Amino acid sequence: MKNQLSLSFLGAAGTVTGSKYLLSACGKNILIDCGLYQGKKELRLLNWEEPDFPPQGIDVVLLTHAHLDHTGYLPKLVQLGYRGEIWATAPTLDVAEIILKDTAKIQEEEAKQANEQGYSKHHPAVPFYGLKDVEKTIRAFRMKPQDKWIPLGDQLRCRFRYNGHLLGACFLELDVAGKRLVFSSDVGRPKDVLLFSPHKPEKADILLLESTYGDRLHPTESTKERLREVITNTLAKKGTLLIPSFAVERAQALMYLLWQLKMEHALPSIPVILDTPMGADVLKVFYQSQSWHKLTAQDCLQMCEDIRIVTSFRETWEIIDRKEPKIVIAGSGMLTGGRILTYLTQYLENPATTILLAGYQAEGTRGRQLEDGAKELKIYGKTYAVKADVCSLEGLSGHADQQELLDWLSELQTAPEQIFLVHGEPDAAAGLQKKIRETLGWECAIPQRNEQFVTTLPQPVE
Repeated sequence: MKNQLSLSFLGAAGTVTGSKYLLSACGKNILIDCGLYQGKKELRLLNWEEPDFPPQGIDVVLLTHAHLDHTGYLPKLVQLGYRGEIWATAPTLDVAEIILKDTAKIQEEEAKQANEQGYSKHHPAVPFYGLKDVEKTIRAFRMKPQDKWIPLGDQLRCRFRYNGHLLGACFLELDVAGKRLVFSSDVGRPKDVLLFSPHKPEKADILLLESTYGDRLHPTESTKERLREVITNTLAKKGTLLIPSFAVERAQALMYLLWQLKMEHALPSIPVILDTPMGADVLKVFYQSQSWHKLTAQDCLQMCEDIRIVTSFRETWEIIDRKEPKIVIAGSGMLTGGRILTYLTQYLENPATTILLAGYQAEGTRGRQLEDGAKELKIYGKTYAVKADVCSLEGLSGHADQQELLDWLSELQTAPEQIFLVHGEPDAAAGLQKKIRETLGWECAIPQRNEQFVTTLPQPVE
């Protein structure tokens, strides 16, 4: 109906992954984010299900940022028949291209390896999508500016606003026939190492708010000092420090902190290696996107001079074969794939090794298993004993904690009519729901996957 607004929670509802929200209003169907499910097997299997919405019926896709759990389903959407445009900021599209190409390449390589070694239950194993699907997807990318209202149709417009969290990331505002919808996406932190503080919404009739860390506060310890302490302890064992890292923003933040420690003479001479091709490519985007972050062009150049950036898989094995102490930053951040798995097969069973988890670890990932004290990990069909030390570096999280989320709401002039807590595991969402009720007196709903919210829109003034 023309005078109705419907909002379908197709992903990141009751979990932190697979972000997808379908807004239908004013004769348009708009998909906000198009993420891949990651983590637990039952979540990953959802990626293979037929979508509950016809891709051909979507008019436009709006992306808040480039992380895989917000963009990773795009090539499948295109493969299934989507032919519309994909809107986002310039850095988001640049980074999304890198991430999607890397993801497709990994999927193709893993399917090939599974078929050659026979460890897949599927015969043959097939990738979820390939590089050709990604190329078709990229052709639909359209760059949109920050802070400017962009028409989407009659009585319908959108605006991208700076949100920290990740290079190019924004929260989305949509004006729909007189109602303001705000999609927070992933809210960044006020004192991020590389990024500026997120902007805040001033109005929201309907608000979708992330709740990743909705039930906790981040530690107040110095991230740089904690990093120095972990390195010192690892060197005392004459071991290697492995840092599984998200290739976008997290890897660059780690590089920056390590570079600072070197400049301050707070570290002994030790090789520092960035072994994530995607992370190296993202460095170039940082260099080209000066207005989006705190680093100067000179910082970027000097940082890269002091850190070895690996360009080939052959180099990975050269580094592994050198047994001297070293620091290796390698993707992926939750140990779901990437070069870090190769290092783990060689170093996980060595007690001199330290594994430093530097970000959120979703349920069902190898990273969460290590965080929870797993005694063994399965990698490429083989089981390895966990003899390395495992510790965490929580201060680098790109997500606002409970208090920071409340602060992000502080400029709203009136209470929203509806608040939906999304992108959080059940305990985190419930913790934030309780805190908002106690602090602000606002009620919040916690929607589940495929739940739909429908409301009547105001009648247009003649």
